[in-house]
Amino acid sequence: MSKTGKKAASAARKARIEEMRASERRRERRNRVITVTLTAAIVLGLVGWGAYAIHDANEKKERRAAEAKKPVSGERTWNAKNLGRDHVQTAVAYPMNPPVGGNHHQAWMTCDGTVYTKPIKNENAVHSLEHGAVWVTYNDKAADADVKKLADRVSRTPYTLMSPVDGQSGVITLSAWGHQLSVDSASDARVEQFLARYVQGAQTPEPGAACTNGLTGA
Repeated sequence: MSKTGKKAASAARKARIEEMRASERRRERRNRVITVTLTAAIVLGLVGWGAYAIHDANEKKERRAAEAKKPVSGERTWNAKNLGRDHVQTAVAYPMNPPVGGNHHQAWMTCDGTVYTKPIKNENAVHSLEHGAVWVTYNDKAADADVKKLADRVSRTPYTLMSPVDGQSGVITLSAWGHQLSVDSASDARVEQFLARYVQGAQTPEPGAACTNGLTGA
């Protein structure tokens, strides 16, 4: 091959090599663009999903908070200013049965989801209400299945207690400080509404006060 031919062949090889290199660089650029695009799409998707999840969680939280603030249909209320809070050693003649507040004994009933199968003293139970507990009570007309269902619910709920109350007019009654609701069945939706609103609710005179280490019997 002549010298001129060799130069032409060498130039052709160099051109092919350069074209292959250029083609490889183009593929790398395309791959980088695709990778960056996909990564951005994934990141944006995750950010969007995260924002949606946070928004959805906030909406659910707001709905639950709004639901908890709604008045419970049929509940009775008493002005907290008219409910004494002195500690006394003698029996108190409460104007309602069960009582929803007033002067009370210095010892509270343990109310850490505590179920009492016998009557307890009003004066000690009222002290539990002062600490933000809900007191679930029932009379002899309550069905055994309802008593069991309520006992299961109370036992899973700190700041609640449950006991029978002789002579109460409602079959089932839920009492918080200054608030009371009577229902005929444990399946009544208002039971959950009352618990959601008043267990350590805004009505609590002493929020955060202990419901443990109190009395455990009449």
